Amino acid sequence: MSDQKLTEYVTLVSSDGFEFKILRSAACIAGAIKKALDPTYGFREGEQNSVTFASINGVVLEKVCEYLYYNQKHAKSKEVPDMEIPPELCLELLIAADYLDV
Repeated sequence: MSDQKLTEYVTLVSSDGFEFKILRSAACIAGAIKKALDPTYGFREGEQNSVTFASINGVVLEKVCEYLYYNQKHAKSKEVPDMEIPPELCLELLIAADYLDV
């Protein structure tokens, strides 16, 4: 394992340049982000604590971040309220979720 210090927050960058700083614990709910940030894999993202997504725009990445926090908040809840998702984002979110392994 690398001797680098893991930061509490990481930065997710959309294809159109929007940056979202979110808790590492929430970001790592997504399998692809977790692997990218894991220092044992040796990826640049793990060293920089930042992941850039060439195929996910800012609107979709914002909703992904919202979902990651939503998932973290309700992980142990028996009754989970519905999360509002605009119908026009459904297909793009589905593609992003598949890519991110959420």
